[in-house]
Amino acid sequence: MLLVKETFWLWQFLGRLHPLLVHFPVSLLCVAFLLEVVGWYRKSAEWRAGITALVWIGAGSSVVAASLGLLLVNQEEYGGNTVVIHQWSGLATVLLALCTVFALRSGRLTLYRSFLFLTVFGVSLAGHYGAMLTHGDDYLTSVLPVNRSTKTQLAANSANFEFIRSNQPITNKQAEELNLEVRSILAHNCYSCHSASKTKGELRLDKKELVMKGGKDGVVLIAGHPEKSELIRRIKLPDSDKEAMPTKGKRLTDKDIALLEYWIEQGAAWPDGAEKSIYRVAALAPRLPIIPAATAELSNPVDRFVNVYFQKNKLTWKAVVDDRTYLRRVYLDIIGLVPTPQKIQAFTTDIRPDKREILVKELLADKDGYAQHWLTFWNDALRNDYTGTGYITGGRFDITTWLYTSLKTNKPYDQFVRELINPTKESEGFIRGIKWRGTINSSQRTEMQAAQNVSQVLLGLNLKCASCHDSFISDWKLTDAYGFANVFADSTLDINRCDKPTGKKAVSRILFTELGTINGKATTKERLRELAQFMTQPKDGRLYRTLVNRVWAQLMGRGIVEPVDAMDNEPWSQDLLDWLASDFATNGYDIKRLMYTILTSRIYQMPSIGIKDAGLITAPTFVFEGMVRRRLTAEQFSDAVSTVFNPIYADTSIVAKWLPKGIRKDVAFPRASLVKNDAFLTALGRPNRETVSTSRMSQANLLQALELTNGTTFNATLKSGAQKWKLNYSSPDLLIKALYWKALGREPRPQELAVAQKIVGKNLSLEGIQDLVWAITLHPEFQLIY
Repeated sequence: MLLVKETFWLWQFLGRLHPLLVHFPVSLLCVAFLLEVVGWYRKSAEWRAGITALVWIGAGSSVVAASLGLLLVNQEEYGGNTVVIHQWSGLATVLLALCTVFALRSGRLTLYRSFLFLTVFGVSLAGHYGAMLTHGDDYLTSVLPVNRSTKTQLAANSANFEFIRSNQPITNKQAEELNLEVRSILAHNCYSCHSASKTKGELRLDKKELVMKGGKDGVVLIAGHPEKSELIRRIKLPDSDKEAMPTKGKRLTDKDIALLEYWIEQGAAWPDGAEKSIYRVAALAPRLPIIPAATAELSNPVDRFVNVYFQKNKLTWKAVVDDRTYLRRVYLDIIGLVPTPQKIQAFTTDIRPDKREILVKELLADKDGYAQHWLTFWNDALRNDYTGTGYITGGRFDITTWLYTSLKTNKPYDQFVRELINPTKESEGFIRGIKWRGTINSSQRTEMQAAQNVSQVLLGLNLKCASCHDSFISDWKLTDAYGFANVFADSTLDINRCDKPTGKKAVSRILFTELGTINGKATTKERLRELAQFMTQPKDGRLYRTLVNRVWAQLMGRGIVEPVDAMDNEPWSQDLLDWLASDFATNGYDIKRLMYTILTSRIYQMPSIGIKDAGLITAPTFVFEGMVRRRLTAEQFSDAVSTVFNPIYADTSIVAKWLPKGIRKDVAFPRASLVKNDAFLTALGRPNRETVSTSRMSQANLLQALELTNGTTFNATLKSGAQKWKLNYSSPDLLIKALYWKALGREPRPQELAVAQKIVGKNLSLEGIQDLVWAITLHPEFQLIY
C-alpha cells in the first residue's frame, strides 16, 4: 500500500513543479537569444560552447516542463480555450526548441538562429496564456496606468450605464441610479468604520447630510472636483500609506474609484426623500408563473422552465446519462448508498420505458434509507448532534428522535416548521440553542441564537450582523434582530450594540410584518404559537422558496439562488424558483413529491458539469448548464466503503440513546449519520454543528488526503476487510472483479485488471488487497457523483 501511496503523491508533486520548472527553460533560451543578438556567439570558442550548453539544457528542460504541464492540467481540471492554446503553443515551442538544437548541432547557423527566434516567440506566447490561466485574463492590463478617459470608461463598465458613455448631462432618474451605485460602494467598503454603528474620525458616509458635512478634519467631498476631494485622495493612496482608506480588508477597485470620481464630477447628486435600498430584496408573496409550452422531449415543468433559460443563454440540451450513472446518482441522492451489482444488472437490462420513474418511486418509498441519509442534511441545518458543546452540562438538547421520525413519516413541511418554532418537548432543542458556559456576548444568548438560526435556516437570510449592529450587508437593523429575538425570550431583552447597552428595550415583532403582528404582551408560548402560524401561511412565499432552493442545491450541486442562505440574491431562474415553491405549497408541502419532480426531470438526467474553482459556484456570472459534479459527503463515503468492502464502524458505534425504539433492526450496518463525530468524519467534511451549516465544501483538501492516507480509522477498516476478502475469494481475478462491480458498478477494463493483478499478487497478499481497495476508493468514479 505504501508504494501505491508514494506513487500517487509523487505524481501530484511532479505536477505541482510545472509552474516552477517552466521558468528555467524560458530563462535559458531567452539568454541564449540575447547573446546571439549582441553577437557574442562569435567572440570565442568558450562563448560558443556556453551558448550551445544553454540551448541544449533549455530545450531538454522545456520537454520536461511540457510533460509536467500535462500532469498539472489533468490534475487540476483546467479547461476552456485558454488552456488549449497554452497546451498547443507549449508543445509547438518544444518542437521548435528541438529543431533549434538539431540545427545548431548540424552547424547550420542561419537556420539555428531562425529557430531560436521562433522558439523565444513561442515561449512568450505560451507563457502569456499560462499566466492568463493562473492570474486571470487581465493580468497585464490590470497593472497598466489608467488615464482620465480610461477611468470614465471603467466607470461606465462598472455600472453598465450608457449615459456615462454618452458624455451628456444626466437626468434626475440617472442621478438616482448613479447614487444607488455609489451608496452600494460605500456600504460594502466604508460603513464598517463610518456609519451609525461605528464612526471613526466623526465621519459618517451613510446619510446625505453627514457625507456632505465631513468629519473632524473637515469636508471630504467637494462637488464637481474629485481631484480636490479628500475622499478620493485617501482611497487612491497605496496600501503602505498610513492615511490610505479603507484601512482594513480589500481596497477599492479601479472601477469603483472611477465611478466615485465621476459621481463627484457630476455634482455628487443625492436625491431628496426616501432612499431606494441598495440591496436587492426578494419578494415575499408567492407567485405562480405560467408554465412554458411542452415539447416532444420536454414535458416535465422543470425542464420547460429550464428550456426557456437555455434558449435565452444559447445553450443546448445534451443526451441523458446512461442507466448505470443515473442509478448510482439517484441511489446516493435519495438513500445515500451505492447500488448493489444485482440492482445494477437488473436495472440496465430492464426495457420498460418508465423504469427511471419507477426507480425513483421505489427509493423514495424506502422510509428508513431515506431518513438515515437525509438525517445528515437536517442535522447540519438544525445544528443537531449527538455529542459536543452543551450536552454534558445540560445546556443543549437534541432533537434526533423527533427529526428521524419526521423524515421517516415524510411529515409535511409546514407542520415540520411549526413544530420547530412552537416546539414539543422532543423538538425544542433547535430554538433553545446552546447555553454557553461562562461570559458570552449579547449576540450569543439563546434567544438571539433562535432568531439567527430560524432566519437563516427557514428564511434564507443573515441576521447575525444585525444582532450586533445595523447590518452592513442588508437593510436589517439592530432593532429588527432584537425584536425577533424577543419573541423567543421569557423576559424583555435589553438592546446592546456591539455588546454595549443602548438603554433601549426590544419590542417583539416578526421580521416580515406583512405576515402578522406578534402580541408582545402574550406569554412566550403564545408568541411562539403565533409566530409558527404566521410563518407557515401559504402567503409566506419566502419560507417555501428557501426550502425548494435547498433541496435543488442538494440534488443539483448548486442552488437556483446562491448562496442558499442569501435568498435575496438574484436566482438564475426566478420563474423556476417561484413555480417549484408554489407547486410545493399547493401539493401538501410534500418534500418527497418535490424531489420526485426534480429527480425525474431531464435536466437532472443530463451529464454533470465539472467546475474547477469553487468560487464560481456563487459567482454572479454563473450560468446554469446542468448538475454540478459533487464529491461524496463524509457520510456517503463512509457508507459506500462499508457497503462495498467492510463496515467502518462497529455496531456499538450507533448512538442508541438518541434513536427511536426499533430503529436498530432497520439499519443494515452502522451508518455514519447515526454515529458520533470523530476525526475521520471531521476530516471528510462533517461540521461540529455548534452553528448552523447549510452547505459543505465539495472540493478535496489536504486534511482529507492525509486522513485517507495515514488515518487510523480508514487503515484499520482496510486491514480487517482485506482479511475477510482473502477468505471469501479463491483467486485474484474473482476478487478484483467482485470489487470493481461493488465499488464502481462495472467490470474492470483490461488494463485495470492487469494492474490490479500485479497489486494483489498471485497469492492474494493482504497488503495488496488493501492497496487495491485504497486506490479504488480514491478513484474519481468512486469519489464523485457524476
